[in-house]
Amino acid sequence: MRLQRFAAIATVTALAFSLTACGDKDADGGSDAGTSKDFAAGSTMERLNKAGSIKVGTKFDQPGFGLKGLSGKPEGFDVEIAKIIVKQLGISTDKIEYVETPSKVREDSIINGTVDFVVATYTINDERKKRIAFAGPYYEAGQNILVKADDATITGPDSFKDGTKKVCSVTGSTPAENIKTYVKDVASQLVLFDTYDKCVTALDGGQVNAVTTDNVILLGYISKNEGKYKLAGDNFTKEPYGIGVKIDDKDFRTFINDTLETSFKDGSWKKAWDDTAGKFGAELGTAPAVNRY
Repeated sequence: MRLQRFAAIATVTALAFSLTACGDKDADGGSDAGTSKDFAAGSTMERLNKAGSIKVGTKFDQPGFGLKGLSGKPEGFDVEIAKIIVKQLGISTDKIEYVETPSKVREDSIINGTVDFVVATYTINDERKKRIAFAGPYYEAGQNILVKADDATITGPDSFKDGTKKVCSVTGSTPAENIKTYVKDVASQLVLFDTYDKCVTALDGGQVNAVTTDNVILLGYISKNEGKYKLAGDNFTKEPYGIGVKIDDKDFRTFINDTLETSFKDGSWKKAWDDTAGKFGAELGTAPAVNRY
C-alpha cells in the first residue's frame, strides 16, 4: 500500500511539473508567452494582454520577410520580429492572427483597427507619419532592381530613362514612388500590381523588363530561383523598416521600441535574421538606432 501511495504521489507531482513547464513556453519555444503582465491601466498593452490574442498585419508574398508557407501562415524576418513583440506582451504566439496587408492598405488597416500593428517591410517616411506612427526602425534595406539573369541591358535605375523598358512595382509602395524619378514616361513604363509575386510573373512572361523593390526582398526571389534572376547594379536608396501603430498611441510605440532595443542586445533580433532572410545572403548590419519622436 505504501508503495502504491508513493507511486501515485510521484505521478501527480510529475504531471503538475509537466503542466507548469508547458505554461512557461509557447508554441515556438519562447518564454513570456500566455502570461498575465502588469501594464498601465487603459493601455494597448493591457488590453491585448487581457485578451490573450492579437492581430498582426504582414505580407504573404515576400520570401525571407513574410511568405505564406506550407503551414498556411506567413514565415520570415518580419514574422519573427512580430513574435518577439507579442511574447513581451505576454501573449502566446499561437494566438497571433496574421492579416495580409499589401502596401496599399497598411495605413488603413492600422487606422481602422483591422490589425493591432503592422510589420511588413514598411519603410518609415514623413508622408506616412501624417496618418500613422512608427516604432523602430529594426532594419535598413535599400532599393534595387531584379532582372532576368541573361539581361545585360539594365544596369541600374538610369537604364529606364530612355523610355524603352518597363519596370514593375507594387501599388502604394515606396519603391514605386522612387522609381518614378528615373522613368521617362510613368504611364507607359511603370506597371503596378498589388503583390510582388505578380510582378515576378510579369517579368517571367515578358510583360515587363524588371521588378523593383528593396534588395532583401529581391534576394529572396533570387535564392528561390537559382540561376534565373540577378540584381542589376547597386542599391540606390535607404529604406528604414518600421512597425506601424496608431498615430496617437505613444505608449504602445514606446513599448515596441523598448522591446526592439532589448532584442538587439539579447541576440533574439540576430537569431530572427539568421533563421530567415539571412539565409539569402543579405547582410544584417549593425542594429539601427530607434527613432523616439
